Amino acid sequence: MSIDIADVFANGRPLILEAGQTMFRTADPVRSMFYVMSGELALVRHTRAGTPLVLNRAVSGFVLAEASAYSQVYHCDCVARTRSSLRSLPVAEFHEVLRISPDLAGLWAAQLAVSLQKARMLSEIRSLKTVSQRLDAWLTDNGSLPPKGQIQHLAHMLGVSREALYRELAKRRA
Repeated sequence: MSIDIADVFANGRPLILEAGQTMFRTADPVRSMFYVMSGELALVRHTRAGTPLVLNRAVSGFVLAEASAYSQVYHCDCVARTRSSLRSLPVAEFHEVLRISPDLAGLWAAQLAVSLQKARMLSEIRSLKTVSQRLDAWLTDNGSLPPKGQIQHLAHMLGVSREALYRELAKRRA
């Protein structure tokens, strides 16, 4: 029998979030861990100037805000980008499941490593000087553009205006 990180949340409470609904806000206390069954949620931090930075997108098969397992409060906001289905488990239960199951703990460590790799890649992409360079790097890592209607989310992730991204995409179509 193969195991999956979803097994940690087998007894979790089901939740549904509608697109645009906020799951938690910066400085809210961390009480539960969440596994994304379907949909997409964005972890967003706002700069001092109010610019939203998408730190991560959680999609089906991933734990939402995985670093919160080791924090007292959230360090970003979480907003559902699409209708999303999740399972919720109190943090203490989450830790207990990992403590008693070395296989699940190993899977959790592997998922944390993947998340760290993605965060480092996004950080490197945002350090590039031009929109063209950022888009090329993102495409190299992700393969293709997101579906229509999601381009503005890509602009946020790349740290560029949507207008600048649309101009770059238009140049590439010409």
